[in-house]
Amino acid sequence: MNNFVTLAIFTYRHEYAVLQLLLEQENIQHFFQNETMIGVFPFYSNALGGIQLKVHPLDVDRAREIINSFNQDPAPLKIV
Repeated sequence: MNNFVTLAIFTYRHEYAVLQLLLEQENIQHFFQNETMIGVFPFYSNALGGIQLKVHPLDVDRAREIINSFNQDPAPLKIV
């Protein structure tokens, strides 16, 4: 897990629900660091550096395409 690349940082869990579903559908190896801790203590988000989307190096390009697709839709969903 040390080699995983951080692609995005979120403050709260609800901000990445759709993205998580899309990553799982594409079988992209990923995890959200600090997800459980911030789920229990939401006000610790800034202190912990937010919820970090970590992606396996082999899946980085495809994951970036998915993230960028949010900004190209007519009604874009903003990823922080």
